[in-house]
Amino acid sequence: MSVAVLCLGGLVVVVLLVVGATIVLYNRLIMLRNRVNNAWSQIDVQLKRRYDLIPNLVETVKGYATHEQETLEKVVQARQMAIDAKSVAEQGQAENMLTSTLRSLFAVAEAYPDLKANQNFMMLQEELSGTESKIAYARQFYNDTTMSYNTGIQTFPANVLAGMFGFAAREYFEIELGAEREAPQVSF
Repeated sequence: MSVAVLCLGGLVVVVLLVVGATIVLYNRLIMLRNRVNNAWSQIDVQLKRRYDLIPNLVETVKGYATHEQETLEKVVQARQMAIDAKSVAEQGQAENMLTSTLRSLFAVAEAYPDLKANQNFMMLQEELSGTESKIAYARQFYNDTTMSYNTGIQTFPANVLAGMFGFAAREYFEIELGAEREAPQVSF
């Protein structure tokens, strides 16, 4: 009788350990998923700030560079594409396009000394530059948390639990433009 009680006690301990480990793993996966969601919302906050600055910048440039309408329209279109993006991949592609068109806008500004000296333009350009740095940090944080989450759901034994509860891998926020991956050419 003592052997049966001992076996039953051992079985109860094993079951409790398995249940406890399952709870710990599940809670860890939830925490990782929430971190990824938070990181993405931080990107959204910075992108919203960027989107709000762009119309003011375009209006300021419009007053000085009236014959640069095509560049201004491209910036506005790229902004709208970025706002309308649905997935991480679409958002990344739209943001890369927007960055490219903003570079063209700043290149146009170089041809207009009065515009470059305009306090409003200088302030907007500085704010946008600061926002770009915050976006870069938010992207890095998102990709780091996405890596932790993806690793968490792909390693054993958590991968078994992740599959059972529908935890799916997340996409990274990546640069797609080849020119942005290359080092800038500097010549004196």
